[in-house]
Amino acid sequence: MDENSKQTSLQQRWQSSTLADGNAPYLETLYENYLQDPESVDQAWRQYFDGLPRVNGTERDVSHAEIRSYFRDLARHRKPVLEPRKPVPGDLIQERKQVKVLQLINAYRFRGHQEAMTNPLAVGGSTDIPELHLRYHGLSDDDFDTAFDTGSLVGPARATLREILEILQATYCGAISVEYMHLTDTAEKRWMQNQVERERGHPIFSPLDRRRLLDRLNAAEGMERYLHTKYAGQKRFSLEGAESLIPLLDSVIHHGGTHGIKEVAIGMAHRGRLNVLINIMGKTPKDLFLEFEGKNERRKNASGDVKYHMGFSSDIQTEGGVVHVALAFNPSHLEIVGPVVEGSVRARQDWRQDKDGSEVLPVLIHGDAAFAGQGVVMETFNMSQSRGYSTKGTLHIVINNQIGFTTSSQNEARSTYYCTDAAKMVSAPILHANGDDPEAVRFVTQVALDYRMAFRKDIVIDLVCYRRHGHSEA
Repeated sequence: MDENSKQTSLQQRWQSSTLADGNAPYLETLYENYLQDPESVDQAWRQYFDGLPRVNGTERDVSHAEIRSYFRDLARHRKPVLEPRKPVPGDLIQERKQVKVLQLINAYRFRGHQEAMTNPLAVGGSTDIPELHLRYHGLSDDDFDTAFDTGSLVGPARATLREILEILQATYCGAISVEYMHLTDTAEKRWMQNQVERERGHPIFSPLDRRRLLDRLNAAEGMERYLHTKYAGQKRFSLEGAESLIPLLDSVIHHGGTHGIKEVAIGMAHRGRLNVLINIMGKTPKDLFLEFEGKNERRKNASGDVKYHMGFSSDIQTEGGVVHVALAFNPSHLEIVGPVVEGSVRARQDWRQDKDGSEVLPVLIHGDAAFAGQGVVMETFNMSQSRGYSTKGTLHIVINNQIGFTTSSQNEARSTYYCTDAAKMVSAPILHANGDDPEAVRFVTQVALDYRMAFRKDIVIDLVCYRRHGHSEA
């Protein structure tokens, strides 16, 4: 530090020396006198106090002497110096209901997902949650037309209880449901809250986007139907009942291209792999059909691995440029491909000097039973934010067909409410979507990718679906 800087620092300390903690009682008395009568203090102090920031933006601070005196007298069981204002009964009732409305909004954010319409095999929510009922919060139908402040709810600052309830049910109890209130970072929580509440559970897509959704769904369903007819009884781990995975992955790649993603590395087990190879990766159907018939000349002298273990790679043109997509080979060990893909992505990021994960995206596709039941999933989550192994956020997709090989009852398969609850160990948001609503699936995919690019953390999409032909179509 040069001499001028030292001199300036000493002058600043000297000028503020009167504010030392030893002078606190004197300064407090001086400030109280100023609040009572500004002319009663020295001009220099008056100018100093005038320059203090206003506590509420417009008015001068209030004297604390009377408040302290009030509480001292209250403690001594004497009549208080200040008589508290008695609220008007009607005002008090309205204030209490206002608090209850804000608690109702929060209850939907925490537990609305439990009554959501995300299961294509169920008519409504799976359970009855008392906290989501008006009577639990001391409200009733008589309050429907009463206007309340909406607090942090995205939308109008004031709305009737009827309107607030419609917003909450559409946002948190429709074909989309979101678990994000367990997040420890407030900024992430507010971001996710804004994304889902802004759309009210009914995202609007352009006609072009909707036609692309229909095209990808037709491609997925047409291929499975052909294979089921042509090669009846052959094991193929079909995607029937979960065809929305194809438009989901299509959205990941093309939306990722607009974010500047250059490479996507995908790891998945058997379910839907053949469909992904044809309708996402670009493998020719002819080669797949020859493999079903055992006539593929390219694999005549190969090791003989089955067709639903094979990988593939291709370049896909998006609006943001070419995206290289690699589907990793995977044996019958299900989730073991997860850390392999993460290691591949970390190597690709290091090679590209992609320190913040802006160019290479890992995507892991899980089965519901394997996601909840295999320890390698939790181990991979545990390393997801570590310095040596982080890939700056993985997009996890769970093909939740609600049956783990032969176990269809939840209480026989796991001890958690959702198969995705393991992701909460790293404060990852979880987006549930009804697999029979492709627009809902498309929306949560965009939100998930935007979150990953914004916060560089793992996020989970729970694609709730079913198996139309059982475990292996046999």
